[in-house]
Amino acid sequence: MILDLKTPDLGDADKIELVEWYVGIGDTVAIGQEILELVTDKASFPMEAPRKGKIVEILVNSGSIVQKSQILGKLEVLSD
Repeated sequence: MILDLKTPDLGDADKIELVEWYVGIGDTVAIGQEILELVTDKASFPMEAPRKGKIVEILVNSGSIVQKSQILGKLEVLSD
């Protein structure tokens, strides 16, 4: 199963920047592992992997401005 990694709801943030991916395509991640960092004008928000899996696609590059609910990448879910 492929899971979309979407920008979470960060409240009333006007500008959300994807500062850095901590993982790359092909990397295996654990549930709760920080996979990227988002920054608004008020705070920094690390985004965690929602499931154990493998990063199969990165759709937004570091340094890009993103929107709420935008698909940032794709995770192939791996069974435990």
